[in-house]
Amino acid sequence: MQDQPGASHQTTRESRVGQPSKRSEIPSFMVMDVMSAAAKAEAEGRHIIHMEVGQPGTPAPESARAALAANLNNEKLGYTLALGMPELRQRIAQLYGEWYDVDLSANRIVVTNGSSAAFILAFLTLFEAGDTVALPSPGYPCYRHILSALGQKSRLLETGPATRWMPTLEQLEQCSGEIAGALIASPNNPTGTMLEPERLSAIAQFCNEQDIWFISDEIYHGLTFGQPAETALRYSDNAVIINSFSKYFSMTGWRVGWMVVPEALVANAERLAQNLFICAPAPSQLAALAAFEGTDELDRNRAVYAANRELLLSELPRVGFPEIVPADGAFYIYADVSAHTNNSLEFTVQMLAETGIAATSGVDFDEARGNRFVRFSYSGRTADVKDAITRLEAWQRLKT
Repeated sequence: MQDQPGASHQTTRESRVGQPSKRSEIPSFMVMDVMSAAAKAEAEGRHIIHMEVGQPGTPAPESARAALAANLNNEKLGYTLALGMPELRQRIAQLYGEWYDVDLSANRIVVTNGSSAAFILAFLTLFEAGDTVALPSPGYPCYRHILSALGQKSRLLETGPATRWMPTLEQLEQCSGEIAGALIASPNNPTGTMLEPERLSAIAQFCNEQDIWFISDEIYHGLTFGQPAETALRYSDNAVIINSFSKYFSMTGWRVGWMVVPEALVANAERLAQNLFICAPAPSQLAALAAFEGTDELDRNRAVYAANRELLLSELPRVGFPEIVPADGAFYIYADVSAHTNNSLEFTVQMLAETGIAATSGVDFDEARGNRFVRFSYSGRTADVKDAITRLEAWQRLKT
């Protein structure tokens, strides 16, 4: 008796039903895993010091919270335009004149659901499936995870003390034939290091000349502790800028970010935003617009981060962490822990269990060398940073 048509196919083909797609099999964002472990410890009654996540310990500006409260009954809190509320786009464009003396058209602003959505829109707007994008290592892990989920590839540019923990023009020159784009954050996460204006200019101009898309992640602008950060827009109109209200504006959970794209890409980004996200949340956009009125409050927040930074830079070496990457901006200390361990992931688990300090293993940011590093966030209260130093000192005393 002959098999029924298609019968052999049904018995040999691997079943898809109940199986995840290959593109969904990306690594975890370990910071969120540490947050979960810390929350579990807190639920058990422990006092946890949160140094694992890049989240300001301060609320959104009072002006933003007041705007939200005033508009809760607004009948117009529905969909906005996919590119964002026109008045918010105009105010963001104005910021570039205030911070960088750059004249920017509001037409080039795309308001997004946090910077995370901006990366998705940027990668889909700029790159084909299979394209390769150069990324710094160590660097924000979600860059490579999102690229992988979209069917794109990463080319890691290894940084270290010799390059002041930032990519160089020479590294881009060496891989220019294989990449379609380069993404650099300055200040960087997790190192807090920055590109000098001269290096940023050279990289932006090189990418423009070599037909390579340059994406500048400027999410930590406003949070620098020496020279101010410079926008890539000063050096290239073709650069794509990504920023957010999460860090300087202290609005992580509100999920509002933005992109600056060349005029020629606005329609493409708009169509993608329409289909993928419709729009950023209307209440959050109204609050973001009002947040610009809270700069005095936000600058006071930055003064707290600056104090926390100075405290850690002076005290961490004393309590057993002498090797620290230069911390120019953002709110992170990237510390070499190889004197204590060759497994920073296990080290952070032990530290949480024994001291109540939650921090993030460098493996999240650098799979090859991160086993030697731990990232401490100093975006919380100064009292907690002082408590963390006391706990680390006692812990190291016990270990020796």
